[in-house]
Amino acid sequence: MVGTLIVPICRGSLPRRFPRLWERRDKLKREEKTHLIAELKDRFKKANAVVLTDYKGLTVAELFELRRLLRGAGIEYKVVKNTLARAASAKTSLSVISDLLKGPVGIAIGYADPVQVAKKVIEYSKKNNKLKVNGGVVEGRLCNAEDIKSIAALPPREILLSMLAGVFNAPLSKMAGALSATVSSFAYAVNALKDKKSVSG
Repeated sequence: MVGTLIVPICRGSLPRRFPRLWERRDKLKREEKTHLIAELKDRFKKANAVVLTDYKGLTVAELFELRRLLRGAGIEYKVVKNTLARAASAKTSLSVISDLLKGPVGIAIGYADPVQVAKKVIEYSKKNNKLKVNGGVVEGRLCNAEDIKSIAALPPREILLSMLAGVFNAPLSKMAGALSATVSSFAYAVNALKDKKSVSG
């Protein structure tokens, strides 16, 4: 019986043996990478808040649960290579996240209420401490992990708007006390009110 002779092919020799096939493969990889970067850059440009997390240790089921929680609030969760995320963030307001892109990074991307993005990520991290918060960018400002936790403690946008409207309608004596709220809360509420006026106007 004559057996079939199997000659192992060294991976490094493939480009030399099949140059056109290898060139086509590399071209497809470059095109795919370019498409991914362009797609992520578009999301970054539209986002008003992103939170970067370290998902190391999470199982597939836990990642699915996290994505489902965020998706329910209109938030996307993307796991991409740091090099691609760095390239996508270049020349956008999120270029400041470069130093946070280390290790296994998952990015929560929000387009509506910035507080909700931080709130939902922190909510899951409290339930599953394997998810670590690295920091993020909220309305163009770089935030560390503690900043994200502070933002998560703020009321939702609509409640802040009603609180701010109440302050402006209150007597001066009460207004002084109300305006002693934290600068970050007040600044966020003012920006939210400005956004709402620009939309309605």
